[in-house]
Amino acid sequence: MIPLSWYMALAVMLFCVGVCGFLTRRNVIIMLLSLELMLNGVNLNLVALSYYLDSVRGQIFTFFIITVAAAEAAIGLGIAVTLYRSRRSVHVDTINQLKG
Repeated sequence: MIPLSWYMALAVMLFCVGVCGFLTRRNVIIMLLSLELMLNGVNLNLVALSYYLDSVRGQIFTFFIITVAAAEAAIGLGIAVTLYRSRRSVHVDTINQLKG
């Protein structure tokens, strides 16, 4: 059986890669993908802990996070497409107005 520390280390690595991608990239789509990596790191952590603690709570909470992540991805992609149509760019630096 794989020890819990390996799952935790993998979850921390996923989360750190997501944070680095979110903070260093200026592309909206890459930022959304980095946010998804962070959420997947948290999900892996919750599932591993719930397995080792013989509880179902972490797995149920993971399903809620996956649902919210899917809605966030759909809305974020819609905003990115609208942004590209109006500005011809998806870089965060070019967004300087809320009203086009």
